[in-house]
Amino acid sequence: MADSPTPTADEPSPRAIDEHDHDWVEAETGDRFAFRRKQLGALAGGRDIGCSLYEVPPGKRPWPTHYHEGNEEAVYVLSGTGTLHTREGAADCSLSPGTYVALPTGEEFARQIENDGDEPLRYLAISTMNDPDVAVYPDSDKVGVFCGAPPGSDKDARTLHGYFPRGAAVGYWDGEQTSDE
Repeated sequence: MADSPTPTADEPSPRAIDEHDHDWVEAETGDRFAFRRKQLGALAGGRDIGCSLYEVPPGKRPWPTHYHEGNEEAVYVLSGTGTLHTREGAADCSLSPGTYVALPTGEEFARQIENDGDEPLRYLAISTMNDPDVAVYPDSDKVGVFCGAPPGSDKDARTLHGYFPRGAAVGYWDGEQTSDE
C-alpha cells in the first residue's frame, strides 16, 4: 500500500484516512530500540495535534528516556502490554488495552515505554505540535532542539535541528566580534 501525499494547508478539511491504506515506517537501533509507526495526524492533514500509531515488538522500547519542554504528549494503548517507566520508578504505569496516560511538559514527566509483554504493544501517541521544542534525554545528558517543525513532523521543514550535550553552553558574547579592531 502506498502512502497518499500529505495534504496542504489549502485543502478542504476534515480529511479522513484509513490506517490500513498507509505503509509502516520501521526503525531499529541496536538490540534495545525498535518500532513501526504510521503518522496518522500528518497523513490526515493535522496541524496542531499529532497522532502516530506505534507498534513496539516484545522486549523493545521505541525511544530513550526523555521529556519535552514545548509539547505535551499522551499515550492510548490499543493492544499488548508494557510499562511506562518514569525517572525514579515512583510513578511507573502498567500499560494494557484501554490505558490512557497524559504526559505534560517538564522534567517530572520524563518517561520511556517498554514492551515487556509477549506480543506487539500497539498504541496511539498523541501530541501537541508546538514549534520550537526542546527534548531532554536525562540518561545521556543531552538535549534535542527542533525549530521550524516540531518532533514528529516534516524534518525537511526544520530550520534548526540537532542534539547537543547539556553542558555545551557558551557565554552570550563568545565568538562575537565585540570591537572594530
